[in-house]
Amino acid sequence: MKLSLRSRWALWAALATGLAALLVSAGLFFAVSGLLRQAQYDRAVSAAQEAGSRVEGLIRQRRDDPLGVRDRHDDDLPLDPVQLLTGQVRVTAADLERISQQTQGGGQRGPELRLSVPVVGGAGWQSVQTGRFPAGVEVLSPGVYQQGDLLLVVRPLRGDALLTAALDVQVLGAARQAFGRALAWLLPAALLLALLLGWWVAGRLLRPVQALEGAARAIGDGGDLRRPLPGAGSSDELARLALTLQQSFGRLADSREREQAFLRAAAHDLRSPLAALQARVDGTLAHPRDTQRYQADLRELGRDITRLSTLANHLLLLARDPSALAWATVPLRDLAAEAVDRARELDPHADVDLLPSPALTVRGDRVLLGQAIWNLTANAVRHAPGATVTVVVAREGGWARVTVQDDGPGVSAEVLPQLGEAFYRPSESRSADASGLAGHGLGLAIARRAAELHGGRLDLHSAPGEGFRAEVWVPLGEG
Repeated sequence: MKLSLRSRWALWAALATGLAALLVSAGLFFAVSGLLRQAQYDRAVSAAQEAGSRVEGLIRQRRDDPLGVRDRHDDDLPLDPVQLLTGQVRVTAADLERISQQTQGGGQRGPELRLSVPVVGGAGWQSVQTGRFPAGVEVLSPGVYQQGDLLLVVRPLRGDALLTAALDVQVLGAARQAFGRALAWLLPAALLLALLLGWWVAGRLLRPVQALEGAARAIGDGGDLRRPLPGAGSSDELARLALTLQQSFGRLADSREREQAFLRAAAHDLRSPLAALQARVDGTLAHPRDTQRYQADLRELGRDITRLSTLANHLLLLARDPSALAWATVPLRDLAAEAVDRARELDPHADVDLLPSPALTVRGDRVLLGQAIWNLTANAVRHAPGATVTVVVAREGGWARVTVQDDGPGVSAEVLPQLGEAFYRPSESRSADASGLAGHGLGLAIARRAAELHGGRLDLHSAPGEGFRAEVWVPLGEG
């Protein structure tokens, strides 16, 4: 089962918190363990040094005061198991107990001590120790050792004697156990708290998303693509997302309105020739006619069919998908020359010329670009009868520009922005003529669409009494 976004956020927050807590805990554990270990090590070394100094002081004192030693010890008596003769001076377990008590501090018990001397004339060691000195500890060379919970500091004394100080370091194990118990309670509590907090924070963060989701669903149900979305703006990521969606919905609304207007205009323009064609066929079949009358009726039918065919072809060109373009190297000067020749054939009296132009090539669809240039040329011939029409191909930077200009009456500033929209026709240009476009209002729209499909644009310039200039801009290609 796939979890919701809120649940995933909460789980990730808990996981991140738990991982952070685990890392911090591990760091604290190793830091505190290191400090405790170092403290115990320093304490053991310090206690061993102090005990060693006291033992050496005791031996020195008894060697300098043999009277006192003899008063307390009988030389004729055999060596007591808890006494050790070092340098002709006896050191007892009681002496080591007293020294151990003298070296304790901070409420902590002093180290357990063992004094060892080599056996005269033989191998091994002879030792005397405090009552709590751990059993089984061998005589070691000078240094610091750790055996389990024991920290052993071995210090050399005069006369080849060795003093071993044993310090219990169980506090380190107790600290680890206490830390483990605390972690066993704190880590689940931290995870639970992070999970709850993450759930609450995720809910607050997702509240604008839920509002956006509700608004988008309402737009989908109601179809009002221009309805403003809540929180749209530039303050944060969600606000920018809402603004982007709102702008996208607005563009979809514009596209839908254009498509609806296009379909209405297409239906209107198709209805008229179809109705005329149906009426002509019904009228012809209603009454017997002679051969000449049938021929005249068929010519009328042929003109209506031609108009319908032209309209259908133009609609297909206007709705052409970019993926359907036949990309190839296209010579623009050749297309401009063909358009000029066709215009002269349609109207032998038309003053149409191709000005000297460089041989420029672009990457594109030859049929679509040729239709665009032809539409601009035929449009100039049709709407500016008797005017001089010039066609020129030029290069400007990385662009190729095809300009069709006439010195006719031009158009008003109110009409110019609407030219290029599908099926838009000024009132004075609605009649059919010999150009073959039959006044559908698609010529400039096809030219603009062709330029856009090739990554370019169509610019229109005109003013009353100053002629009309149309420019198709297309990126230059290789070849």
